[in-house]
Parts: sequence; C-alpha cells; structure tokens
Amino acid sequence: MSNSANNKRIAKNTILLYFRMLLTMGVSLYTSRIVLNTLGVEDFGIYNVVGGVVIMFSFLNSSMSSATQRFLSFELGKGDYEQLKKVFSMSVNIHAVIAIAIFILAETIGLWFLNAKLNIPDQRMEAANWVYQFSILSFMLTVMGVPYNATIIAHERMNVYAWVSIIEVVLKLAIVFVLVWFGFDKLKLYAVLVFGVTTVTWTSYRFYCKQHFTESKYRFAWDKSLFKTLMNYAGWNLFGNVAAVAYNQGINIMLNIFFGPVINASRGIAYQVNGAVSGFVSNFQMSMNPQIVKSYAANEQKYMQQLIFQGSKYSFFLLFFLTLPVLLQTETLLRWWLKIVPDYAVLFCQLILVDTLINCISGPLMTAAQATGKIKVYQAIVGGILLFNVPVSYLFLKLGYEPQVTLFVTISLSLTALLARLIILRNLMNFSAKEFISQVLLKALLVAALSLVLPLLAIQFVEQEVIRFFCICLISALSVSLMVYFVGLKQQERDFLKIKIVQAIHKKRN
Repeated sequence: MSNSANNKRIAKNTILLYFRMLLTMGVSLYTSRIVLNTLGVEDFGIYNVVGGVVIMFSFLNSSMSSATQRFLSFELGKGDYEQLKKVFSMSVNIHAVIAIAIFILAETIGLWFLNAKLNIPDQRMEAANWVYQFSILSFMLTVMGVPYNATIIAHERMNVYAWVSIIEVVLKLAIVFVLVWFGFDKLKLYAVLVFGVTTVTWTSYRFYCKQHFTESKYRFAWDKSLFKTLMNYAGWNLFGNVAAVAYNQGINIMLNIFFGPVINASRGIAYQVNGAVSGFVSNFQMSMNPQIVKSYAANEQKYMQQLIFQGSKYSFFLLFFLTLPVLLQTETLLRWWLKIVPDYAVLFCQLILVDTLINCISGPLMTAAQATGKIKVYQAIVGGILLFNVPVSYLFLKLGYEPQVTLFVTISLSLTALLARLIILRNLMNFSAKEFISQVLLKALLVAALSLVLPLLAIQFVEQEVIRFFCICLISALSVSLMVYFVGLKQQERDFLKIKIVQAIHKKRN
C-alpha cells in the first residue's frame, strides 16, 4: 500500500477517534462533576487512591500489552498470517497467567497495604474495601481484553472504538442517575456500577474481534520459541512499566500517606481535565502507531522517520491549541464545572497539563523504539530516569514541601527522559536527533512562546469574567493557529494545507 493511502487511513482513523473522544470527554466531564458532588470530596478521593493501589499492579499487564501490540502490528506489516494467529493465541495464554498473578498480588500485598498503610477514615474502610475488590475484578477483565484491543489497533479499525464508546457513555450517564436515585452507600454502589460498565465494554470488543478477525478465534497452543521471544521483549518492558506506574500511581499513594484522601480528590480532578484534553492527541497517536511499526517491518526507514517527526510535532501543536486556554483560565473552568473545587486542584491541573505537553512529543519516539524490538537499553535508561520520581518526591515531601513539588519533579524527569529517548533512538536506527531538535523541539518552543503574547495581554485588559473567558479562548485559538502556520510548519506543509482548504471550500460550494 502506498504512503499516500497510509496517510489517508491515519487521517480517517484520527477523525473517527476524535468522534469517540468528543463523546467520552463530554460525558466524562459531566459525570465527574455529578459524582464528585454526590460522593463528596473525601469519598471521591478514596475512590481514586484505592483504585490506584490496584493500578500499581498494572506493570505486569502493561509490559505484555505493548509487546502484544508490537508483534501483532509487526506480523501484519510482514503479511505472515499464520504467525499472526500464533501471536494472538500465545498472548491470550500469557494474559490469563498475568490476570491470575495480579489477583494473587492484589489479594495479599495489596489488601494489606490498603488496610494497614493508606490514610482512610475508619468509618469508610468497609466502603474502601468494596471499591478495592471491584477494582480488582475490573482490572482483571481489562487484562484479559488486551489481546482483543491490540488486534483492533493493529488492523486500524478505529471505528470500533467510536461505536463501543457510544455504549460506554450511555452506561456512564446511567450510573449518574442511579447514584442520585438510590439510597445505598454511594461509594460502594459506584464501584459496582463501574465494574458493570467494564464488563459490557470488554464483551463488546471481544465479540467484534471474534466476528471479524480469524486470528482472534483462540486455539490453545504453546509455542516455546514464541513464548521466549514475547517474554524477553515484555521482560524489558516490565522494568519500564514499573517505572511508569511508580511515576503516576506511586506518587498518588504517597500523597495520600502525607496529606490524606482530599489531596487525592484534587489530583483525580486534575487528571480528569488532563484526560479530556490530552485524549485528542492520544487518539491521533493511536491511529499513527501501527503505521510506524508496519513501516519498520517493511524496512521503509525514510517514511518511518517522517511519521515520527510529524507525529511528535503535530501532537504538540494540537495539544497546545487545546491546552492554552485551559492553562490560562483553569480556576474559572473548574469553578464553573465543579462548583466544589478541592484545594490544589487548579495548580495540579496546570502542572499536569505542562507535563503532558512534554510527554506528547515522546509518544512517536516510544513507538519507534518498540518497533525495533531492541528495547533493553531503552527501558533500562528511560525507566531508570522515571523511577527517580518516587524517591526524589519523597525526599522533598519529608522535608516539608507542599504537594505540588511532586509535579515539579515529574516535569523535570519528563524533560530528561525526552532527551534520553532521542539519544537512544539515534543509536537504535537511522534517526537524526539533531534534525528532530531543530524541526520539532525548537519549533514547538517557539510556537508556544509566541502564542502566549496576545492571550496574556488580553488577561490584563479584560476584567469581566465571562467576557474574559471567551476572549481568551478566541484569542488563544487565533494566536496558536497563526504561529503554527507561519512558524511551526515548513513551506511544503503550508502548501499542502492550502490545497486541502481550497479543495474543501470548492467541494462545499459544489
């Protein structure tokens, strides 16, 4: 298939995933507000931190998840369908073992940690244990669904996510009404209902795969050589994913121990906002990632590097376009959205968005490293950098610093990891780190700096809150668009954009 056809497929899949994201974002923001107000700040924080204990064991699953996606995409790129069937069946076997291992760890070490170490009021411990048990069940289903999700992504059938999301958002809306109507302990009820939604979603993806992809019809087989290959790849991913889990959930639990569940509510709200905004970029990268792996498998090095550069640059521009008005008007947005705004939620939200802007540039670099299969050095160095998040943050908290110090540490390590990825990728393949810095990083910094000028001036001169909010949104959109066009894009990219705009206008008139 030609690169032009691949680019069209990426564009089509991105649009479909945006449709999915708009649905989930709208419902997520609405339901988060109702759930926070219905549960209260303390119970909302308990749900976030207890769920985080379960997610801490996700390093087992995450390592195998990325391995499954890589090998399925790789075999599709090679066109080896017999090997594709073996990879799928072996990944189901391995994920079943992982689900059992997570269950054992969660019901022993995790259960002890929940009841002995977390900072939860005594009167809410029973409800916290309900949340914990149903979080374990939900997570086990998620683990068993990885081979099916990976198959859909490898085949680039992103429309499936859009349709399943319609089911998911309808059910999440139903949860809100059930919470309000029923008098049962609302935290317990919320945990049960979320598990129900997870079950329906998992069943939908599994059913679709069995109907449309022959390789997803599981047949028990044990290929020792393939098992060794998958586990060797996943083994090094394991180290990286331990670091990633510690990087996020480890900090969440540490904040609970130092400050209690209310601070977890603030962090949970911040990540809800971050998820709503960054989801657009995640969808763009999800549609691009299979093509990066397939182009490597087909030995199309030049096209692969083009995808990496464009993916990183466009991801930053897209996310910054959405993020800038949120960063400048965070307090107003949270007050309008939640009514109850927990302490630190505004600052947490702003710092997490800055960290996400840095990490979105790294997304295609990570996929490229995974595509090579040579991830030993990559995971050792990048994972090692990210692991410093927990001890360094702990040291600052122990010295009496405020909770936001953990995010300043996170941002510093994200920048360090980005530079490390460039150096490692340069050694793994024919990749120009110098070109990436000049064409992606410097342009991203320049666009961000220049785009800030007009919105910051507008904040100084417009006092009325509602008018100021809409002015900032409009000026930010205009400012970022102009800077991206004139500063961020190359002449070739600007010419291509002009042609597409003219074609769209001409098509509309006809």
